[in-house]
Parts: sequence; C-alpha cells; structure tokens
Amino acid sequence: MSVVEAPVVPVRRPSTRLLRSELWLIFGRRRNWAGLAILAVVPTIIAIAVKVSPPGGGGEGPNFFASITSNGLFVALAALTVELPLFLPLAVAAISADAIAGEANLGTLRYLLTVPVERVRMLAVKYTAIVIFALTATLLVAAVGALLGLALFGGGPVTTLSGTQLSFADGVLRLLGVCVYIACGLAALGAIGLFVSTLTEQPIGATVAILIVNVLSFVLDSIPQLSWLHPYLLTHYWMNYGDLLRDPVSWSGTGQGALVAGAYALVFWTAAWARFAGRDVTS
Repeated sequence: MSVVEAPVVPVRRPSTRLLRSELWLIFGRRRNWAGLAILAVVPTIIAIAVKVSPPGGGGEGPNFFASITSNGLFVALAALTVELPLFLPLAVAAISADAIAGEANLGTLRYLLTVPVERVRMLAVKYTAIVIFALTATLLVAAVGALLGLALFGGGPVTTLSGTQLSFADGVLRLLGVCVYIACGLAALGAIGLFVSTLTEQPIGATVAILIVNVLSFVLDSIPQLSWLHPYLLTHYWMNYGDLLRDPVSWSGTGQGALVAGAYALVFWTAAWARFAGRDVTS
C-alpha cells in the first residue's frame, strides 16, 4: 500500500534585505556621517575643556562635569546631558523626516512600492532603522566621551549619585543602561517624525516640525502652572536617566519614562500607518 506523501511547503525565512538597504541608505550618506561627526565633537570639546580648566563643585542636580576629573566615564554622561535637549533630537529628526518625505521628494517612493513591498512592512522597516540610528547616535556620543575621558582622566571605581562606589565594570553597565534609556526617548521622537514624514514631501519642513514638537515639549515642561500636563509630555522623563546612576537603582522614574516613550511610539507609528496605508502615492 502506497503512502501518499504530503507536499512539502518550503519555509520562507524572513528577509532582512529591505532593512539592510534602509540602513545602508542612512549610514551610507555623507551628510549623515557629517551629522554623526558633529555629535562626536561635543564630548571631545568637553574632555579637552575640562582637562585644560578643571571645574569646581556646586550647581544644581547631578554635576557630571565636576566628577569628570575623578573618572573619565563621566565625560560620556556630561556629553549626553549636553546633547540630549537639542543635538541628538536634531539628528533623529533629520533621519525620521527623511524616511517617507525624502523618498517622495526624490520620486523613488512610488517605485519602491511597486517592488512590491507591503506598506505596513515598509513602515516597520523604516521605523526599525530609525530606532537603530537613535541607539547608534547615543552610543557614539557615549563611546567617544568614555574613550577620551579614560585616556585623559583615567578610570577606576565609579561614584554613584547616592554617594556609594561601584566597580568600573558596573559603571560601564550603568552607562550602557543610560544609553538604552535615552535611545528609547529618541525612538519615540522618531515615531513622531515618521508620522510627520507621511504628511509632506518636504523633508526639511518635516525636520523643522519635529524639532518644534521637541522644543515645545521642553518649554511646556518648564512651566510650573502646567504641572498637570508634565507627566504626559514626551521629554518630561528624559532626564530621569540619573536614576540609573543611584545605588540601588530607582526604577520608578525610568520605568514611567519607558512607558511614556512606548506609548508615544505606538500611537504615532499607528498614526503613520493609518495615514500612509491609504495615501495616494504620486511621486
């Protein structure tokens, strides 16, 4: 008695070709390399300036500048603090604004969709590339700051904001945690940028709009009379990465910040999909 063999259905492996192409588009452009170089300049300036003229104590909040001379890892933290309000958001805004609007402006969006590529998949790939860029930019600032800081000031135990000391390895892990947390906030901004990018064919205009959203969030967060609104602002929890430098780690602020960032990312990626799924692409 013969046995009828069931047809073997080949398993289709998920392809990363589109993601690799998108990452090459981002990291292969000279203008983006120039932007990353500018991000790397800031920790360089900080390290050299502190070496030439060591800062004194005092000031409000975590004074990473005053701790640089005791441990070079604090150059990375100081650079992230300086770049977080403007430079890092500007870099993410430029990349996310170019995601859809740049393709439309160059006239390549229509041809990209005739590959064929599902619009949902294309948006998912483009947002994944934005998230990777946000993490890369953050790690670049931290890496340049840490390497220069260690070369100029040395390493050793890391003094936490609670006054206790951690081993150098634990300090590096805390720094990586700070980078991931900051990248989460920037990724949420990237989701807003992706949505704005579906509304226009001018990437420069989209970049400006994203920066206005970012600056407006900081401005509203600085007005005491709007304290009821602060927990819902995208940037309200961005500076809470200092909680990762306490002993023990305070997860309340960072956890809330991660939830807010995730909510923004979900809402605005969904809005981008709703806008782009039914959009008549003519260019």
